[in-house]
Amino acid sequence: MTSRSFQILVLNQISPVGLKRLPAPRYVVGKDIAHPDAILLRSADMHHMEIPASVKAVARAGAGTNNVPVKALGKRGIPVFNAPGANANAVKELVVAGMLIAARNLRGALSFMETLAADDPELARKVEDGKKQFTGFELGGHTLGVIGLGKIGCLVADAAIRLGMDVFGYDPEITVDAAWSLPSQVRKAGSVSEVLRSAHFVSLHVPLIPATRDLINSANIGQMRSGAVLLNFSRDGVVNEEAVLAALAGQQLRYYVSDFPSNTLGASPKVILLPHLGASTREAEENCAAMVADELRDYLENGNITNSVNFPSAVMPREAGFRIAIANANVPNMLGQISTAMAKAGLNIHNMLNKSRGEMAYTLVEVDSPVPAGTLDELGHIEGVLAVRYLPAVA
Repeated sequence: MTSRSFQILVLNQISPVGLKRLPAPRYVVGKDIAHPDAILLRSADMHHMEIPASVKAVARAGAGTNNVPVKALGKRGIPVFNAPGANANAVKELVVAGMLIAARNLRGALSFMETLAADDPELARKVEDGKKQFTGFELGGHTLGVIGLGKIGCLVADAAIRLGMDVFGYDPEITVDAAWSLPSQVRKAGSVSEVLRSAHFVSLHVPLIPATRDLINSANIGQMRSGAVLLNFSRDGVVNEEAVLAALAGQQLRYYVSDFPSNTLGASPKVILLPHLGASTREAEENCAAMVADELRDYLENGNITNSVNFPSAVMPREAGFRIAIANANVPNMLGQISTAMAKAGLNIHNMLNKSRGEMAYTLVEVDSPVPAGTLDELGHIEGVLAVRYLPAVA
């Protein structure tokens, strides 16, 4: 049994709801920890940060991890956790707001009202005359195309259906869970192009990876219906901004609504920019913090992995008192070498779990007696092993 405490370095303000799930004295949490066991963050940029050798895990209280050097950490055997879906409702509501802003010309209407003096005796007449230029249309009866059908995309599709919209959805890698939660009224599209051709509104909900960078670009944006609205609450790099500006100038697009301001986009009156508000609700921040705190705690104490962006999912209930967690390259005969080292030390393997994801593999081994330090060293020297952790049961 062990009662060792874990040191957690926090890089951003994290909701107390999440931090309470890392209870003292088992966890020491702070912004000035020199040798942390794990790093917990939101938007801080880690790409130029010197990450201490003591770090065993990184957890981001949000869905995207483009501010974290995921690949480099994976090579060190360090999993990166995130909180997929924890902010989904907050983003869904903002997408609906974005559609309404565009459909009802609310940006221009609000700006117009700011030009009027409250004590102007001609206020009523000016309002009545001015409102004609902001005539819009209702969402019901129009078509929404959703590209990316994860938790957020499914919620957006459901909300649009409830507003009376027709919905197309496209996601070549939809998960089983997402497929189950997707409303049956959503019509399946076979490609991004089909969505662009069919929809009055197109909402993007994909991660920013090499395959999705410039997903909407000069080659396909011309396929959108004349006067369509493009909404990006995904990531800025998913849309080519120059292509969007050209489409707006040519009146191919009615509006571009984005949660990612940039110097390139700011000058266009047809661009509606929000200051990255997608997850900026109290509820979303609490949900994200609680989710990643639970993931981090289960990994540090039990070696279990849930919602890692660079490691396979691996969850094995505790049955024996002594556990070893091994991160390694996904190469042949790794399990054989691990078992051989255990047998050499006279250890009885009570339970074992091995999972892989691309080039990465992860193994949990439970044994019935304490593991000698020499055996841990031997495991660490197996070619392809990236990290070894010894996890006796918590006292």
